[in-house]
Formats: sequence, structure tokens, C-alpha cells
Amino acid sequence: MVGRKKNPYLELEKKIGYAFRRRELLEVALTHRSFRFENAGVSEDNQRLEFLGDAVLGFLTAAFLYDKHDTSDEGVLTSLRSQTASGKALARFAREAGLGEAVRLGMGEERSGGRKRASLLADTLEAIIGAAYLDGGMKGCGKIFRKLLVPRLEELSGDVWEHNPKGKLQEYSQKRWKKSPVYKVVDRAGPAHATLFTVSVRLENGLHAEGHGQSKQEAETRAAQGLLRKLPGM
Repeated sequence: MVGRKKNPYLELEKKIGYAFRRRELLEVALTHRSFRFENAGVSEDNQRLEFLGDAVLGFLTAAFLYDKHDTSDEGVLTSLRSQTASGKALARFAREAGLGEAVRLGMGEERSGGRKRASLLADTLEAIIGAAYLDGGMKGCGKIFRKLLVPRLEELSGDVWEHNPKGKLQEYSQKRWKKSPVYKVVDRAGPAHATLFTVSVRLENGLHAEGHGQSKQEAETRAAQGLLRKLPGM
């Protein structure tokens, strides 16, 4: 009697919380376009599944937040969804599930560090959710969603500006004085390819703070964070 073929994705399925009945769908979800381009016998990559998974993930996240935050308005719900469904957040979930080790890449993408690239990891997770929809419908997708995303969704604070300190400072300043905070680059140090920016931000009442970063935007964000820490109730 011939034994059953060993499942090469068993550990991955445990990590994502869903066992595929049609493993070929999972294999396609893990196939980056660079792998298809470099292997003549491979006819599909995960781009179409990514498209499908993005839509399914958006619905599952919206439905969960709608039920959990039943007194929050549309703006708050939208902010909460963006905190979880952003490329950065999805890449983190993908890393936790070990997708970087499992994805099939072409040699060029492999050499350029594709296994650690946030956008590639996020796309792969969306593709897996799309594959789960084709394999097990919304019930199958729901298992992955509960395993990987729900723990993070449970932690969300409901603070619309949690990941946007500049927006939070802007809102405070506009409400208080109907004026925007003033940002100013006060120093640039280092070579052109590795410049360190120092930015100051000042409110109408004279309160100010400085931040440093490898880009002007990063320095502004850190300056805003520093100034928010000086404000009562923030």
C-alpha cells in the first residue's frame, strides 16, 4: 500500500491556523512572479490571489471592528482598520507565520533580500487568504484571520491618531489656536546618502521639541512625538 504524500506545508498550516484541502492553491499563493518568470514549467503566480485576498481581508477586518467597537463612528473604524490592514502590519503577521521562509522566489529576488521585504510578505499573506477563500470559503479565511489578526485587533486602543503623531498634534493645535504647528529643519549632518535631519516643531504658545531622523519626514514625526509628550493628557 502506497503511503500518503508528505505535506510540505504542514508547519506553515499550523502557524496560519488553516489546513488546505487543495494544497496546489497554497503553492500558488506562495509563488512570487519572479519564480514563475525563471521556471518555464510554472504557469501561475500569486498576483491574482493577492487581489482576491485583499478584498476578503478588508471585509473580515471591517466586520470584526464593526461588531467589537459598536459605539465608534466611521472615522474611528477606518483608522482602526488602517492600523491592522496596512502593508507594514500585514508584513509583521507574515513574518510571525514564517511566510518569508516558505515563499518561492526567483534567484534575483532571493539575492536582493526578497524574503525580508515588507511589501512582498504582505502580498503573500493576502494571496494565502485569497487561496483559503477558494479552498474553504469565508469559513476558511476566518480561521486564518482569527489566528493571525484577531490578537492584534483585540489590542487596538481606538486612538485615531495612534500611528500618526503629526496628525494628532495638528488636531490639537487647530482646536486650541486654529493654527498648525510650525516645523523647521534646524540641522543636516552627514554625507548626502546618509543625512541625519534635525527638525523642530513649535506651537502657538511657544512650546517646542526637536526630533532626529534619516529623512525630514521621520524627524518631523519624532519631533511631534516629543512635543505630544509635553502636553497634558496626551
